Amino acid sequence: MSIITLTTDYGLKDHFVGALKGKILTQFSEAVIVDLSHGIEPFNISQASYILNAGYLAFPKGTVHLIGVDAERNHETRHLAVEWNGHYFIAADNGILTMLTQHLKPEQIVEISIHDRLPVEATDLDVFVTVACHVAKGGKLSVIGKQTTKMKEVTELQPIVSDNQKTIRGSVIYIDHFGNVVTNISQKLFLEVAKGRPYEIPLKSGKTQRRSSPIKNIWGKYSDILASGNYASKDYEGEKLAIFNEAGYLEIAIYKSNPMTVGSASTLLGLGYRDTVQIEFI
Repeated sequence: MSIITLTTDYGLKDHFVGALKGKILTQFSEAVIVDLSHGIEPFNISQASYILNAGYLAFPKGTVHLIGVDAERNHETRHLAVEWNGHYFIAADNGILTMLTQHLKPEQIVEISIHDRLPVEATDLDVFVTVACHVAKGGKLSVIGKQTTKMKEVTELQPIVSDNQKTIRGSVIYIDHFGNVVTNISQKLFLEVAKGRPYEIPLKSGKTQRRSSPIKNIWGKYSDILASGNYASKDYEGEKLAIFNEAGYLEIAIYKSNPMTVGSASTLLGLGYRDTVQIEFI
């Protein structure tokens, strides 16, 4: 089974997603095509990077992940094929793979160089489709380009630890369907810095954030907040909380929130994309 996942900022209103799948099937009719997400905000590489990081491990090793976000090739941006953790990623060298590769070195990075082998009217995504189908069929990366060792990094995807180890300063990189706010602070980094110390997450800084009491505990899962008192579960609805989500990143949420009615962490706490979120050790 040869799986190709698609992550794009195309949305679902237009013909683009369907046409992309048609191009894949034209070249490789046996491909199994899976939509990871087509709801990435236009050109939002931070959001795409998080979605990939959160979703790719659900697929078997050998899966090819085609990333159609800010994919244009120009004098500053190359096209890359990357073998990483047993998976293959086809993307522009725009920093989109930063979150994936910050803790584990890729097995291979290849700068794609097949552009002159395709028809003159071929688009950037046509190049990605050709490479994805080649790899999904078992083809070698060396056939489609030359080895390289570096990729662009996006610094906003990496949190900052203060020199005195008293704070981790991160930022909001994604807001999900429920309005939960995902930051770039990983559980791994938190454990390395915390060393068992008490902490709190203040929620009262920034122009858009609303003043609120700090969060003083990071739960294992949403329902763990029910163990913090002797109340009925309904009494906790609307309470703010923090967890490390299944992707391993700090997430701030409202227990059983509904963005369409009572609001969410994003709306009720005034947290938006790129806003600062800080953990302070006491």
